[in-house]
Amino acid sequence: MKKKFPFLYSSSGVSPYIWTLFSILPFYFIYQWSTTTEVIVGILLTLFFFITYRMAFISKNWLKYVLTAFLIITSIAMISYLGYVYFAFFVAYLIGGISNRIAFFTFYIIHLIFSTVAINVNFVMQDPLFLKQFPFIIIIWISIILLPFNIYNRKKREQLEEQLAFANKRISDLIVQEERQRIARDLHDTLGQKLSLIGLKSDLARKLLDKNPEQARSELKDIQHTARTALNEVRKMVSHMRGHRLKDEIIEVKELLTAAQIEMVVEQDTPLTNVSLFLENILSMCLKETITNIVKHSQASKCVISIRQSNDEITIMIHDNGIGFARSDIFDKGNGLIGIKERLEFVNGNLEILTEAGAKVVIKVPNVVKQALEKEGKTR
Repeated sequence: MKKKFPFLYSSSGVSPYIWTLFSILPFYFIYQWSTTTEVIVGILLTLFFFITYRMAFISKNWLKYVLTAFLIITSIAMISYLGYVYFAFFVAYLIGGISNRIAFFTFYIIHLIFSTVAINVNFVMQDPLFLKQFPFIIIIWISIILLPFNIYNRKKREQLEEQLAFANKRISDLIVQEERQRIARDLHDTLGQKLSLIGLKSDLARKLLDKNPEQARSELKDIQHTARTALNEVRKMVSHMRGHRLKDEIIEVKELLTAAQIEMVVEQDTPLTNVSLFLENILSMCLKETITNIVKHSQASKCVISIRQSNDEITIMIHDNGIGFARSDIFDKGNGLIGIKERLEFVNGNLEILTEAGAKVVIKVPNVVKQALEKEGKTR
């Protein structure tokens, strides 16, 4: 299959081809000259410019730089020889598309200086045809100054958006990979052990069936109990995999605190809005781990949960009036705070522990995480 020669390029759009329609303009200036030699030179320069301009847009690296240099020379020659300044606009657009910072500034400065000098020389020479274009010449000169930076910044922004999209995709892939590993660990730790136990007890019950029927029935009861326990754990795993909203988690932790005879107060201005299920699930796990810690270790009688959402971040503060933490035991393996910290680091969150008047756990997560995840979801 033959490779088609591209007519339009995503990096430049249709703009260069629309501008090429103005190629008839230089011929107007060319035919103002009287000698045949001058007309021929003008036509050749114009044809050379547009052919080179086309090639420059489809070239890369050093070839693009060489062609850009030829275009600058041709544009300066047209200004000096024919008083035609409009090629400078084409060259300014092309320079703006150069991604290399050093090359961009080099060509920008050279083009600006030599074009300015050539324009001023024509003004000094008081060329009547040149002076008639004065308003358009000013516009072109301003374009030479501003247009390259506008195009350069736009392309840099597009590159950053592409890098951000790639980073979001990588985050999404890592989330999926981490979830698979977590599911594998949970299955191994729950179903694996339970099924092994059921297998061992089944063999034992089979051997005892004739020798000791009473003990065999006891083993069968244990098998039944183990199977039901495994089923309940599977249901819990499935429930966690579906995700957990923060409002549902608050209901569950309230039941937990009530059973522990700890008063719970929830301070929340408004429900969370436009927050991804993934982020709410992480916040729910952090809240549950913190409340479990309070029930086990704090000896508190009251727990205050404060939830705030601003344009920049989501803040959850859990404050109890218990015995607090010793500074050396804050990140002890037994209290679960390391796990909370690791979960929050995964979404660029922050965990702060204060030990005055009990214990205060402050969880902060930026809203930008939500925006990135939502954007990734839309691109799928």
